[in-house]
Amino acid sequence: MPPRRASTKGFTRTASLLTGRIRAASESRGFAQSRLLTQWTEIVGTDVAAISRPVEVSYGRAGMGATLTLLTTGSQAPMLEMQKEKLRAKVNAVYGYNAIARVRVTQTAATGFSEGQVAFEPAKLDADAAPVDPAIRRKAAQTASPVEDSGLRDALARLGENILNKTNR
Repeated sequence: MPPRRASTKGFTRTASLLTGRIRAASESRGFAQSRLLTQWTEIVGTDVAAISRPVEVSYGRAGMGATLTLLTTGSQAPMLEMQKEKLRAKVNAVYGYNAIARVRVTQTAATGFSEGQVAFEPAKLDADAAPVDPAIRRKAAQTASPVEDSGLRDALARLGENILNKTNR
């Protein structure tokens, strides 16, 4: 029997190429869990993620707990100061143990002093997206109509609208 040929034809998945580099970059800032960076919104909630971002996890010389440094704007710092213990508990839930002993809030601008502002909000959606044609909406709803679960049916109809809208462009 001949040996099985690789189906990737010499190509490698992007995730496998970038995993090591992402881990090295996040560990250089002290983030043992890169999930803390990539899923910040899910960990702390949208209201806190809109006004802050994790910058660094620093470990003391004695090794007794780490300090999580959060970046925010000056006007939002008092709001984060009041929520430090709740944030610490949420972050430690990601690590699975009491890894973070302190949360420090800093008000330094990440984008530099010349810009004078920090962009914490997520990227805006494409504003020039065309409205959905009513015929496409009806066709997608008709295709998803046999599904009994209303939540799943609505999600499938929206997915169908997106697919049909992109193929008609």
